[in-house]
Amino acid sequence: MNTATLPADLAACARRPLFPPRAWQALLVVVALLALLPALNLFFAADHPLHVSSYIVALAGKFMCYALAALALDLVWGYAGILSLGHGLFFALGGYAHGMYLMRAIGRDGVYQSDLPDFMVFLNWKEYPWYWAFTEHFAYAMLLVALVPGVLAFVFGYFAFRSRIKGVYFSIITQALTYAAMLLFFRNDTGFGGNNGFTDFKRILGFDITAPSTRAALYWITLGALAGSLVLARMVTQSKLGRVLTAVRDSESRLRFIGYEPLGFKLFVWTLSAVMCGVAGALYVPQVGIINPGEMSTENSIEMVIWVATGGRGTLVGPIIGAGAVNGLKTWFTSVAPEFWLYALGLIFVLVTLFLPQGIVGLARRCAERLRERRRPMHIEEQKA
Repeated sequence: MNTATLPADLAACARRPLFPPRAWQALLVVVALLALLPALNLFFAADHPLHVSSYIVALAGKFMCYALAALALDLVWGYAGILSLGHGLFFALGGYAHGMYLMRAIGRDGVYQSDLPDFMVFLNWKEYPWYWAFTEHFAYAMLLVALVPGVLAFVFGYFAFRSRIKGVYFSIITQALTYAAMLLFFRNDTGFGGNNGFTDFKRILGFDITAPSTRAALYWITLGALAGSLVLARMVTQSKLGRVLTAVRDSESRLRFIGYEPLGFKLFVWTLSAVMCGVAGALYVPQVGIINPGEMSTENSIEMVIWVATGGRGTLVGPIIGAGAVNGLKTWFTSVAPEFWLYALGLIFVLVTLFLPQGIVGLARRCAERLRERRRPMHIEEQKA
């Protein structure tokens, strides 16, 4: 494209790189270091100093799924100003869609040695419900992973945004939707395992799901999905669409006044965010080994908001850091004093709101700016000397 023919502001945007060179280098280094973990687990014996345990690999894989969900939430909250308290629903729906395939892949290796999952045999089901059709095919299940949360988000978002529901009212409605879905999935007659959900997975694409090599492959796929989603989110936010979304966040009424209709923009980013969250849930299930309605709890959706706020809303990288930091702290805290974790989580949110309104990334930027300011007078004095 010849940028000389574009207006000055659009030409500047066309020349702007997706990431600065140093950011690309940092991203590649972090991805390479994270990719080493399963290799250290596979190629070094347990007594070797470089060996990484299977527990650490599984834990890191789970954290990356959480990071992908936080990134998805940041797209709608950080850039469009849409605070969702229901992203746990999209996460769980993606997990259930993949879980249906994993349950079909068990075959006759269950406790009852039936073609039906054990929970269906126990509840005296005679055949699969109609919505389980074709779920034995991996490609179809992956299609459901994207379609189910995507279609639900599109339909819900269309009516909500067309009615101009926003702010705290939108947040409450998303929370109510998630809670209603959780109550539905807790029922045994829905065909999703009730309160136990799906578990005891055996195989994925014919491979033993508990084998170290399979775990490593799932880990690498999750890492690739997270890195690819970060690049995709950056492309969206750096484009004209991203600038419109920022305008929606800052002043939607003014945007309408100058001739833009925000409905399509909000609907697009809302649906994209839901699909990304569904993919995160689908990657989460085989690595953790279970999916149940508890993933739809309102607490889980609120935790996602805390991840984004802790890392830095509207930064993309911040929510990834926040998800890792909060869940790392949760892993340690629940092993020491599990009964106090919810109090600690609430305290984290209060402290971040009061003292770190821009999150960890904002704090790092302020520290870097102060360091540059201190170096600048020294550099001037050196030039004068």
